[in-house]
Amino acid sequence: MALTIEVNGKTREVQADAETPLLYALRNDLGLVGTRYGCGLAQCGACTVIIDGQPVQSCDVPLSSVVGKKITTVEALGSDASLHPLQKAFIAEQAAQCGYCASGILMAAKALLDSNNNPSDAEIRKALERNLCRCGTHSRILRAIKNAAKEMRGA
Repeated sequence: MALTIEVNGKTREVQADAETPLLYALRNDLGLVGTRYGCGLAQCGACTVIIDGQPVQSCDVPLSSVVGKKITTVEALGSDASLHPLQKAFIAEQAAQCGYCASGILMAAKALLDSNNNPSDAEIRKALERNLCRCGTHSRILRAIKNAAKEMRGA
């Protein structure tokens, strides 16, 4: 079955069953491998993307439910020539150690900063509560998000 979805501002057609998880279509059909497969149960956050402004675990979202919605993946965050403030801050703070969870955390943080450009530590922790990182760089991640928010505010 052909389904048409909007990913990173482009209309894309995917040949897949309507119940196929969005994550599989992103990685396998569209070649957007920045979104990671973690647990497959929407519990680790490695597969987080933004759908209509909200962070969502894509491993648990059927393709049929995203038709007509705007999907943003980590590939749209920035480019080599122009990094997003979150990417710059993660590099500066060395917030990613193994990096496996980083794309999901970046997307959850982007959704937060898009709606709140001056979040408190508690608000950042709440926004990231569905994202697991086993490397133990949590304090660096929080610092990076605060620094990115400051840069995005122009402060």
